[in-house]
Amino acid sequence: MKKYFFLALLWFVFGCVDGGKKQELKEGVWQGRLSVMDDEILPFNFEVYKNKEGSYMLDIYNAEEVITVDEISFKNDSVVIKMPVFEGYIVADFSSAQMKGNFVIESLERVVPFKAVYGRSKRFIGVKNASKDVSGVWQTEFSPGTDKNYMGKGIFSQKDNKVVGTFRTTTGDYRFLEGVMDNDSLRVSAFDGAHAFLFKAKVTDSTMSGIFYSGNHFKEPFLAIRNESYELPSPDSLTFLKQGYDKLDFTFPDMNGNMVSLGGNMFKDKVVVVQIMGSWCPNCLDETKFLVDYLSKKNNKDLAVVGLAFEYAKTEELAFRSIKRLVDRIGVEYPILLAQYGTDNKEKAQEKLPMLNRVLSYPTTIFIDKKGVVRKIHTGFNGPATGDKFEEFKLEFDSFLQQLLSEQ
Repeated sequence: MKKYFFLALLWFVFGCVDGGKKQELKEGVWQGRLSVMDDEILPFNFEVYKNKEGSYMLDIYNAEEVITVDEISFKNDSVVIKMPVFEGYIVADFSSAQMKGNFVIESLERVVPFKAVYGRSKRFIGVKNASKDVSGVWQTEFSPGTDKNYMGKGIFSQKDNKVVGTFRTTTGDYRFLEGVMDNDSLRVSAFDGAHAFLFKAKVTDSTMSGIFYSGNHFKEPFLAIRNESYELPSPDSLTFLKQGYDKLDFTFPDMNGNMVSLGGNMFKDKVVVVQIMGSWCPNCLDETKFLVDYLSKKNNKDLAVVGLAFEYAKTEELAFRSIKRLVDRIGVEYPILLAQYGTDNKEKAQEKLPMLNRVLSYPTTIFIDKKGVVRKIHTGFNGPATGDKFEEFKLEFDSFLQQLLSEQ
């Protein structure tokens, strides 16, 4: 592992230095394949092309989501593909039509074998005609019968044997999932540069039984039944102030080393939205993009937003580097403070905010009125992959903020 990371470090030092004649990647559609647990393969598609300056670019596709990658460097017959915002990267040997290497997240010491082949436009290959239709709503239990069980809501749409959708949970959604119904077997996947998700299940007319894989480090079973009326618990009821506390309080450093307190002048007499998040977290990225867009359209001198970053980067320097990368790539203009580094453990996060009963999810969003009173705590973030639910959330968010802003 350490040897591999040392070699990867050399890529970042020398990645922009060409040695000899540079190989060329074929432009067009590729199929990427990540090796997860149980010898399963997580496929995804991407397109390679060149921009106006002649530099290589990459678009990764997950259903309606398109992730553009613009940090690609070469050395001889090897390539490093740095994912936008997130720490993860692909390092691989390549020819014009093939790649072989690994997807790496160094801070978590995760290495997932990666291969890619040019010219394969299908995500899953060798697929039979669908004998079942998974379209609709599925009441889902993950890790059923254990003390780690939790509920989800599967929302899927199927046309012929192509399937798109997601699983919502109380802590967020499982991204833009795309795949197939292969006879009576569901296979959907997503790769976004931070997480690699694969869901496999046997489907009947009314049930679903399968396994959820996250990279090559985690898997869990899930069971689901059709239930068009199923709803998850309210995300506004899961996290709250503990008895004996009536306000939120914190003091953490910003990227310039200044200690910033909720009780400081920056937030005095303002409505404050506190975002508990991490730069490594795709659902947090969805929320950050939403907040940046919201502030650009409906900014108000009486409204302040502040992010509290809980980073798994091993050092403070690396944690701030990750935060800065997020800020620069997304155009974040509100302060993001470093609340914790070295772990994203939620119990440790709760220790930094002892007035909360628990930190259940990244992100968690806290709404504070002009008098400093916590008015609502929203757990998780169901983003664009959830369709109508995301549109509903945006309306509720704006309505609640306008209410707080109108108060004296």
